[in-house]
Amino acid sequence: MVAAAAVLSAAGLTAGIVAVVGGLHPSAVPPQPPPGPQEAGGVIDTVPADGAEAAEQADLHADERPSPASRETASADPLPEWLDNISAASGVPRRALLAYANAQLRLMEEQPRCRISWPTLAAIGEVESKHGTYAGGKVGPDGRTTVDIIGIPLDGSNNTVAIGDTDGGDLDGDTRWDRAVGPMQFIPTTWEQWGADADGDGRANPHDIDDTALSAARYLCAEGRDLTDQEDWWRAVLSYNQSESYARDILDIANRYAADAARAT
Repeated sequence: MVAAAAVLSAAGLTAGIVAVVGGLHPSAVPPQPPPGPQEAGGVIDTVPADGAEAAEQADLHADERPSPASRETASADPLPEWLDNISAASGVPRRALLAYANAQLRLMEEQPRCRISWPTLAAIGEVESKHGTYAGGKVGPDGRTTVDIIGIPLDGSNNTVAIGDTDGGDLDGDTRWDRAVGPMQFIPTTWEQWGADADGDGRANPHDIDDTALSAARYLCAEGRDLTDQEDWWRAVLSYNQSESYARDILDIANRYAADAARAT
């Protein structure tokens, strides 16, 4: 779960969203982080945005086509063949992979020094919600999960940090306690600060994997971090969840995804 300053940490849904009290730090030099966006396993094959949009809009009437300024996009989109190949090789659902890849491409433009790559985002997505499939749902074509993923109440029980309701239940449906929400498990206060409208639909939606992947990428890249640097990568993931075992799980999964991708390309 992405935590604001008042929250120390929480594990992903697959671990029951158990908060860990107290900051943890790696006991040794952090291992090598996943490859960056220009290294084997992190590279995304792209098609220029104009070409992708032309293909998508070929059958639309002129008055149905969105304005170029109506959605925030990177200068290129993932190549469909790349998405097919990497999804098949890694097991990451194609629609979720699209969101992680688009977030990488956006950050390559916005914060090129961060060098975040999709395997880290995908690893977090797997641990936090099984790529939006937790509780039997899936990610729809529009990026929205078909089942809202809502964590347990952060009421101080089950080793969680107690966080009283901060959003009137608007995001999590709970007017007494805050809960982590969505495929990347944001709590309401953190979403208020970091929530992004990645697909330009006019709303930053924590249940939309496009919005949450971009938000998570920006969160991880905060404070000028370079995610190809060992210590910066570790700090970034620990800022997401202050658990050394969590960070090592993310590292293992991200490196597995990167290795699968390298073999597939």
